[in-house]
Amino acid sequence: MAEGSSQLLGPLASEDTHFTMNALRAMGIACDDRDPNRWQVEGSGGRVLAPEGDIFLGNNGTATRFLTSVAALGQGRFHITGSERMAERPILPLMEALRGWQVSIDSDAGTGCPPLTIMAKGLAGGRTVLPEGKSSQYLSSLLLVAPYANAPAELEVLGEILSKPYVEMTLAVMADFGVRVEAAPTLNFFRIPRGSYQGRTYAIEGDASGASYFWAAAAVTGGRVTVANVPVPSLQGDAKLLPYLARMGCRIEQTEAGITLIGPDRLEGIEVDMGDMPDVAPTLAVVAAFAEGTTIINNIAHLRIKECDRLSAVVNELRKLGAEVEEEPARMIIHGKQGGRTLHGASIATYNDHRMAMSFAVAGLRIPGVYIGNPQCVVKSFPDFWERFARLAE
Repeated sequence: MAEGSSQLLGPLASEDTHFTMNALRAMGIACDDRDPNRWQVEGSGGRVLAPEGDIFLGNNGTATRFLTSVAALGQGRFHITGSERMAERPILPLMEALRGWQVSIDSDAGTGCPPLTIMAKGLAGGRTVLPEGKSSQYLSSLLLVAPYANAPAELEVLGEILSKPYVEMTLAVMADFGVRVEAAPTLNFFRIPRGSYQGRTYAIEGDASGASYFWAAAAVTGGRVTVANVPVPSLQGDAKLLPYLARMGCRIEQTEAGITLIGPDRLEGIEVDMGDMPDVAPTLAVVAAFAEGTTIINNIAHLRIKECDRLSAVVNELRKLGAEVEEEPARMIIHGKQGGRTLHGASIATYNDHRMAMSFAVAGLRIPGVYIGNPQCVVKSFPDFWERFARLAE
């Protein structure tokens, strides 16, 4: 959406970013990813072309929510589709907020989920309301396009705002590209001026969500793992997993080489609120199965609208390993016993969810006979995960 050319340094090549890039190309935005370490994007200054065909985004929730708002900037018909699971993932709150900016948008099946048809004619701007903040992606989507509305925009968010670090990340990136947003301290009200992002060179932080599995590996084995390129402080809320692992008994060191986690002889159960970092809740749950005592993970109802119902899925698969786990509407309780010595192997269903596969890979470092179903689902966010994970044995 910026004016001019941008260079993205250290990008993540994955199925999700592939879907996103292809969709942008279909909207008339040139993207060059031939250099794996430096992608070039030729910004359109907020001008978006209606593609000839459908925009297929697989099970990429982030791209579906972001590009729904980007499509609204255009002129003409946009049809956004995805996988079977995407047709079950809600997007109605975002649709209602866009309608407040005079966008014509409909759920084809009338379910409030994709596929979506947008008859775009730009954003009116002015005031709109996002009826809930359960997915930060709704909010980020609206903020990102708001500078290109026909009038200065105001956005109010009702209800509890979850995953706040992702909203703060969005505001920080917008500012880096030249648009500053006036935000209430509670992040439930925003004033977004009219403006244009300016192309620039931007270095992308290493993915803290992907790093979590390697820190967890050290935690459950009593080993030592160093992850590079996750800065401290980080824009990413998922980096806050580290203090939780420290509370469980791990030692954290920061050096020029990166962030090192050293696992303890004994992990202790803890109680945490993971409303701001749901993507690493499965990682912590697996670590908790190897702790002594009970771990309670609170405020994670929004795990149910991810690539699968992650709350139920994690509970089901931990039980297969012999863990005692309770499932409640918005939390899970893991009763760690004997440091995981009573756990046993099992075939793990991954529900075509990359985070399920990577989280339960960690369990396999301690338990013989853990088989991960559909291991290739990791391509969604971390295509070379298994190669990198294998290096832990070196």
